Amino acid sequence: MTTTEGSFVWYELMTTDPKAAEAFYGKVAGWSFLDSGNPVMPYRLACVGEHRVGGIMAIPDEVRARGGHPGWIGYVAVSDVDAKAEQTMRLGGTIHRPPGDIPEVGRFAVAADPQGATFVLFRGDGTPLPAPAAGTPGHFGWHELYAHDWRPALGFYEALFGWKAGETIDLGPMGTYQLFHTRDAPADGTATGGMMSLPGPPAPSWLYYVNVDEIDAATERLRQAGGAVINGPMEVPGGMWIVQASDPQGANFALVGRRP
Repeated sequence: MTTTEGSFVWYELMTTDPKAAEAFYGKVAGWSFLDSGNPVMPYRLACVGEHRVGGIMAIPDEVRARGGHPGWIGYVAVSDVDAKAEQTMRLGGTIHRPPGDIPEVGRFAVAADPQGATFVLFRGDGTPLPAPAAGTPGHFGWHELYAHDWRPALGFYEALFGWKAGETIDLGPMGTYQLFHTRDAPADGTATGGMMSLPGPPAPSWLYYVNVDEIDAATERLRQAGGAVINGPMEVPGGMWIVQASDPQGANFALVGRRP
């Protein structure tokens, strides 16, 4: 898998019950699943048609021992994982797992920005399928960072990945919502995600949005499958609607789609 430097290319769920998570997301997002064929570590591949969009695995024992809980993490493409890991630390970030190889897949390192939000540095092997059209149901369509202070967070990602600030949206009492663009942003100027400040708890983190065809139907599927709605449905700029939620094992994620 190869793609433009600094773009999100993969999404991974670590959970306490992979089989239950697979059933849940299959109902809510319409994903089908394949086995990765890894004889050492069971890993299921979430698919939309011929496209593979993410993976589901059990929380490793060493992560569980450190207090790890169910959650999604995003992989960001880089050409040199080792160099980016070093740069992450120079910029004040942390490397939780040093660079290592995934046989026949690529090289990766688990990192965190200076405020603690985690992500994965990833250099994939092979050639990816062409990217689907923006908004295609079942694919991840938005990336949202909750930071203690979005301004230095944006500076970190600008320096590390070359991201650029986009439009700034005034949220009133909730502060500012800062859109950002990755290097492979569409020519029409569509943003890749947004950042906002949430002083104090919860800890800084990324939230990933899955595209759905229609937000109310997807929300009903979510509830029937045992998920919980945290916020929404709520209209956002551009005429889309969002729902922020958690799956039955407690991993946070979100949905974005239209309302008829």
